[in-house]
Amino acid sequence: MRTFLMMVTIFAGPTALAGEWKRLPSLPDKEGFAGSFAGVSNGAMIVAGGANFPDKKPWDGGQKVWYDTAFVLEMPNGKWKIAGKLPRPLGYGVSVTHGSGVICVGGGDGDRHYADAFRLDWNEGKLVTTKLPALPKPLANACGALVGDTLYVAGGQEKPDSKDTLKIAWKIDLAATEPTWKLIEVFPGSGRMLAVAAGHDGAFWLVGGADLVVGKGEKIERRYLKDAYRYDPGKGWKRVADLPHAIVAAPSPAPTDAAGIYVLGGDDGSQVGVGPDKHRGFSKKVLRYDSKIEKWVEAGELSAPRVTVPCVLWNTSWVVPSGEVRPGVRSPEVWNVTPRKKE
Repeated sequence: MRTFLMMVTIFAGPTALAGEWKRLPSLPDKEGFAGSFAGVSNGAMIVAGGANFPDKKPWDGGQKVWYDTAFVLEMPNGKWKIAGKLPRPLGYGVSVTHGSGVICVGGGDGDRHYADAFRLDWNEGKLVTTKLPALPKPLANACGALVGDTLYVAGGQEKPDSKDTLKIAWKIDLAATEPTWKLIEVFPGSGRMLAVAAGHDGAFWLVGGADLVVGKGEKIERRYLKDAYRYDPGKGWKRVADLPHAIVAAPSPAPTDAAGIYVLGGDDGSQVGVGPDKHRGFSKKVLRYDSKIEKWVEAGELSAPRVTVPCVLWNTSWVVPSGEVRPGVRSPEVWNVTPRKKE
């Protein structure tokens, strides 16, 4: 399958990550998935699990279905194929690339959330799954990122019907002889889910997300957040500049470079309550945290914004595989951007 030659410059200007978004081959599923695990193993891209509405949309009474299928793309101009299966249908966990494998943590299905952690390796044409130490408690809708060999996981929900969000974070040294999850200091602000995580400047970053609060008629509602924090080992948490607006469920872990952290769109809460037929899709705005001025600056626009989706560094490109186009609607499209080096 040849690579789709659909390019659009979405990063431009002196404060932007310059590059062109290009479509890679779409996942072999007509709907696509939200909440998949994704990463790179031995040079190949893996996308696994997630959920969609295969028969009817939720507003027509459709039921969400979770999946255990793992797909692999060995080359950007190759063809996706089924690599194997996850231990169970699972989605909305944390995934990162570490070494030659993909670390998957937590997640859930329609009935419960899980504490499981495991590693996926694509090895000589086979998908190998290796158990890792389980989280101290079940967790989904959290965020996580690597700082060196240490994986941090923060926030989320313990159960599908949880009426509140967690405000705790764990870390695990994946290079240790016997990796163990350790609780770190409680992060400032409120609990949150669907936040954006990043590893940058030797620190773990926690950005935006949503808290759950009791609204009208005792109904649980989301409170959209724009506060942001960094955690430096040995120093603890520090609040950094707030986002210019709330951001929930943007691709995570967020892309980074020497200039800062890039938040790719997300749900800004401006369309809460808008019907599915009138929803315009999620924010196209790219924000960058400029480490020099310690502020968020605009860094261009996205042509294909997605939420509840991981972001993966593959070779020299950042890849956003599948994801949610608007509430209840996914896309099988896979997009990547290769930043242009400054001359």
